[in-house]
Amino acid sequence: MNKLEKINNVYFLILFSILPISIIVGPAVSLTNISLIALSFIIFYLYKNSLIILKSKVIILLLAIYIYLILNNFISIDTDIGATRNFGFIRYIFLFLAINFIFSKLDNFENIFKIWFLIIFIVLFDVFYEFFIGSNLLGFESPNKKRIVSFFKDEAVVGAFLNGFIFIILGFLFSNYEKKNLIYKIFVFSFLVLIISCLIFTGERSNTLKLFFGLTIFFYFNDKIKLSYKVFFLFSVIFVFFLTILNSTEIKHRYSNDLIQKLKNKESRERYIYFKLYNSGYEVFKKYPILGVGNKNYRIEACRNIENKNKNYVCNTHPHQIYFEFLSEHGLLGTLIILTIIFYLIFKNFKVMMRRKNLIQIGCFSYLMTVFIPFLPGGSFFADFNSNFFWLNFSLYYASNYETNIFK
Repeated sequence: MNKLEKINNVYFLILFSILPISIIVGPAVSLTNISLIALSFIIFYLYKNSLIILKSKVIILLLAIYIYLILNNFISIDTDIGATRNFGFIRYIFLFLAINFIFSKLDNFENIFKIWFLIIFIVLFDVFYEFFIGSNLLGFESPNKKRIVSFFKDEAVVGAFLNGFIFIILGFLFSNYEKKNLIYKIFVFSFLVLIISCLIFTGERSNTLKLFFGLTIFFYFNDKIKLSYKVFFLFSVIFVFFLTILNSTEIKHRYSNDLIQKLKNKESRERYIYFKLYNSGYEVFKKYPILGVGNKNYRIEACRNIENKNKNYVCNTHPHQIYFEFLSEHGLLGTLIILTIIFYLIFKNFKVMMRRKNLIQIGCFSYLMTVFIPFLPGGSFFADFNSNFFWLNFSLYYASNYETNIFK
């Protein structure tokens, strides 16, 4: 390896290492970081690997999604509002390429995961601190005392942020777990308890359920851990969950009384904002069943119907559920195109993942499955914040395994 290649590797190592920080700081910074990774890959490496890329079925299918999004933009109700989101999707294809290429070249990529672990640990501590003190380490206070904002100032999204990195970190920590000493195993278990506790503390019910669902997948496919340990982990999770609820009035209200009250009868369910949003998304889909209203255009259709006194609609940014978002903004045709390609690209590697038992890959797979849980509310799939986590996990799902890395 010559001097220039070493400098390039250090440069990419820094850009990847600060990804979690850039997402915390804000959308503009994370966009700049990912764009730098994409542009740097194009400048330094693309010309050398163009033939490999053109032959890759993965890239061809990701480009198919990109072409669809461009076409979707032109049939949108408002072609301007979703243009940045649609045309900007290309950066995630280059992010995928960059991550696969760098992980095929770097010998010290584990340092990235170590830095990510440190950042995530600080965020977990901050959640813990805010829960008991009332404000986070920087003095940020949540406008809703039932939710935690941590470093995100006034947005209750720290649970989604943690989920976006936790499964990657767990895959890294559990690699060669069976060969580690007792102190290391106790440390990993304690970290797992801290994760579960902090997700519960955030007050984000949906992301807490996604964490439990993802952990179930991760431990089921993780053969590095004995069955007795898995049972111990399972009961520990249940114990921590109920212990946290029973010892906190706010948490108990958020996860028990408040939720039960909203779901106990038809009248309560009809007033529950998420059910109203789902119904609103379905109303938009019924009006535009084939092509949808266009990416990011749900708000246009819903809000103008609210102005016309149509009570079936809710004026909001999106329906807050991935399938209702897809159906309302992309219709049946677009939903089938996007989901068929994504599910194919995920499950085409399932057999390799099971054979190699690569725990980082299993961790990424666990996260990807949480994104598509039916009925649970969540952020917009194509919004920068959520897209960053999805395509980062998707990219590492390929890059972390030699057999699936497209530059193998």
